[in-house]
Amino acid sequence: MCDYAFDKQIDRSVVPALKVHPNIIGTASTDTFAASVADMDFVAPPPVIEALKTRLEHGIFGYETVSNRLLPALIDWLKSRYTWTVHKDEILRSPNILNTLSMAVNLFSREGDGVIVQPPVFFDFDDILRENHRKLVSNPLILKNGRYFIDFDDLENKAKDPHTRMLFLCNPHNPVGRVWLPDELKQLGDICFQNEVLVIADEIHADITFNGKRYTPFASLGDIYANNSISCISPAKSFNIASCCSAFTIIRDPLKLELFQSENSRLTVNKNNAFSNVAMEAAYTKAKTWLDAVIKYLEGNIELVRSQLEVIEGIELIEPEGTFLLWLDCRSLNMKPKELKQFFREKAKWIVNSGESFGPEGAGFIRVNIACPKARLEKALGRLQQAIASES
Repeated sequence: MCDYAFDKQIDRSVVPALKVHPNIIGTASTDTFAASVADMDFVAPPPVIEALKTRLEHGIFGYETVSNRLLPALIDWLKSRYTWTVHKDEILRSPNILNTLSMAVNLFSREGDGVIVQPPVFFDFDDILRENHRKLVSNPLILKNGRYFIDFDDLENKAKDPHTRMLFLCNPHNPVGRVWLPDELKQLGDICFQNEVLVIADEIHADITFNGKRYTPFASLGDIYANNSISCISPAKSFNIASCCSAFTIIRDPLKLELFQSENSRLTVNKNNAFSNVAMEAAYTKAKTWLDAVIKYLEGNIELVRSQLEVIEGIELIEPEGTFLLWLDCRSLNMKPKELKQFFREKAKWIVNSGESFGPEGAGFIRVNIACPKARLEKALGRLQQAIASES
């Protein structure tokens, strides 16, 4: 296996990286463990960097169409990795997944309509619904024996409301790390289909799964699921290219596809970026080995956290099945949410996401990004152990 130097520690402050920006970390010291923003502290795949260099050397950056190799690269990736057959004419380009979510809300629901979310869940879902004047309908996940499950009885009750028009599915789930099983997705899909609730599947974390778990694209389950859903995918997380890539919207139903195409045109979000095009094409065609190596490295980081938490009292790991984001149960520390965040920031020198930002069900939890060099994570865990010991 190639050596991709994941252990190399790189100063991200030399560019305006959001993860270490003062807006995120404030006046924290340089050795603070910045673990809130969901990107990796690893250099992007060498084939992506080479493709960007080659494109840069061309020297002309005028208007471009989509490369005739990009969509076939995506289609081949989905087919070979997930046995999901997608046709070229079902794929639309989008600046990012959040853009697609917002467009879907406005196209397929009205102000005041309900949209189901499954908290604790990605906080931007709440922002999108609030800013677009939709009603957030909460279908909280159930935590049982350290693992989260969908509450299907509650989901069915919520979906029956005729004013509930849509469900935001997070697959794999951010932040709890579940990789939903096909049977779980089918049960969710059946409830939504029977109650005319459209599924908008945010599947940006699809490629990163652990312990033999396998991501199942919601739309791959069959025609009724594909026709009653909109799939949102992007290589942003998988290949650490969030700032130089875009996203894809996959829509099987012809009417929904036509409406989305018209909205893309109306909002003029269908322009192309030369660097985004080549970065994504290289990622999907030449960076599989890099991605497999990243996953193996992340599994090592998870094992490090798992072993260290055995001697750190008051914090339990919710065992991750996917994503590079860990969900830690800190309720035994008996701290209020504000106190917990302050403890991590000031005592442990960790910048993390407070659990309640993912919904009230997340109170007492934190989300931690472990896509970083192992030595940095090990140092951070040592500081955490000392901080907790000083509190006792």
